[in-house]
Amino acid sequence: MPRPRPVHRCVDCGATSPRWAGRCPSCGEWDTLVEEVVEAAGGAGHAVTAGPVEPVPISEVDTTGARARSTGVGELDRVLGGGLVPGSVTLLGGEPGVGKSTLLLQAMSALTADGTRCLLVSAEESLEQVRRRAERLDAVSDGLWLAAETGLAEIVAAVDRVDPDVLVVDSIQTVHDPGVASGPGSVAQVRGCAQALVQLARARGMATVLIGHVTKEGVVAGPRVLEHVVDTVLTFEGERHHALRLLRAVKHRFGPTGELGLFEMADEGLVGMPDPGTLFLGDRRPGAPGSVVFPAMEGHRPLLVELQALVTPSGLAMPRRSAQGLDGGRLSLLVAVLDRRAGIVLRNADVYASAVGGVRIAEPGADLALALSLASAHADVPVAGDLVACGEVGLAGELRHVSQTARRLGEAARLGFRRALVPRSAPEGPPGLQVWRVGSLAEALLAVGLRSNERISEGCPI
Repeated sequence: MPRPRPVHRCVDCGATSPRWAGRCPSCGEWDTLVEEVVEAAGGAGHAVTAGPVEPVPISEVDTTGARARSTGVGELDRVLGGGLVPGSVTLLGGEPGVGKSTLLLQAMSALTADGTRCLLVSAEESLEQVRRRAERLDAVSDGLWLAAETGLAEIVAAVDRVDPDVLVVDSIQTVHDPGVASGPGSVAQVRGCAQALVQLARARGMATVLIGHVTKEGVVAGPRVLEHVVDTVLTFEGERHHALRLLRAVKHRFGPTGELGLFEMADEGLVGMPDPGTLFLGDRRPGAPGSVVFPAMEGHRPLLVELQALVTPSGLAMPRRSAQGLDGGRLSLLVAVLDRRAGIVLRNADVYASAVGGVRIAEPGADLALALSLASAHADVPVAGDLVACGEVGLAGELRHVSQTARRLGEAARLGFRRALVPRSAPEGPPGLQVWRVGSLAEALLAVGLRSNERISEGCPI
């Protein structure tokens, strides 16, 4: 009989290695290889199939059974593209304590109001703990069933007894299968249990949500191991000491990715924020040096975010470059372009830049606003408080048009901004918003008075 053999598997990418190494040979991450024991396959083993499948024309495929069911939580439906699809498997990842269990408990309570039968498998908390949380959230419903189980066979038996439309497992890291020669929480256990639950969801047409914890140390197998197994991967982000929570879809087989759901953690639970226009600008101080507003796009949602910069003299041989919520590589690039193309010398200064509100801005459309904030902080001269700026900056200092500029400017006009600085190729702005087009970063700095006391006079709205 073949003997079990130990292998080392990466908790990030799932690649295997015959021996331990400090760095994964596949994805390059450090300290992510953990040991697991796998059963050697016998020579007589064969894959079991259900028989041949008859191909059908695509025009004859029935999609009525794949229609999304609304969860009753507007921001969650926004990210999911309408709701949960029967038979789909969704992975909700996030750090412990961010509010994953609270979000799904509220969603399941809303689902039961429409007659949906839900089963919550609590593999970490007792039934009494879940009941007390549900009372705080006003989420107690007769259509919501609870089971405190950690064994895979017991979870399958609970599904057979309840026959739910929606199954939530909290969390997948604590579920174990005695048939897998590895401890609970290992890569083999997490992957094997998840695959079994995926097969169960497909067979029953049952929407399933798996909760996965993410740790910075990589001790527990994270959601990356399961990305290829599930249909949808959601990330729930936020700081414990801040009320804002952000929900994103990084993979979605039933709709587009990139949508952003915003929640506020309140006493009654997570409250959706369908109109966050004033959220990120509520505490803004217009007229402060280094502050510029950028109209970002998160999926189909325009979002105005304040970018702040601080420039101070540095005595270090290599001055600091710190970016919070922004791409550090883009920050270094803009510092070089400002130096070479616009005469703003920052090479001997410490530069700090931040996107206020905890939002991550990765799109290059923020280049112009970030460059203006750096120049404003360097000169200690404020940019007009009713101005927004968007545009990509090239290595030659030219400005390039960004997508959906019209929607960005429309949101800025709705929130009371009167001026916009955009590239020459940008479309017309909405009524009430004066749009000034410039061709280069140097022209943009002149237009707002950050290179000299002279301003471009012809048509300049500032």
